[in-house]
Amino acid sequence: MFRLWAKMMKDNRLMKDTLICDDTNETRTHKVFHAIESVCYEFDLEKPIWLNNTVKEFKKNGKARFYQDNFVEQIDFDFLEIHVIEEE
Repeated sequence: MFRLWAKMMKDNRLMKDTLICDDTNETRTHKVFHAIESVCYEFDLEKPIWLNNTVKEFKKNGKARFYQDNFVEQIDFDFLEIHVIEEE
């Protein structure tokens, strides 16, 4: 089971969060992208852009933060954080 936790933060407060579960036989990369797509749909956001810094952080820690630089449109929160909490 693959589980990804996403949370939207503003002023050090949790605005929204969700847990995405995926038990398909896809690759880890596909599961991450599908999960982000689900998160963005649920939070009514555009998909963020993966900058080099974001990719490095995700590879190293299994979590990443998407700031205003990662979005084309203006956002009304400080960052969107994703964290892989379970992989099998």
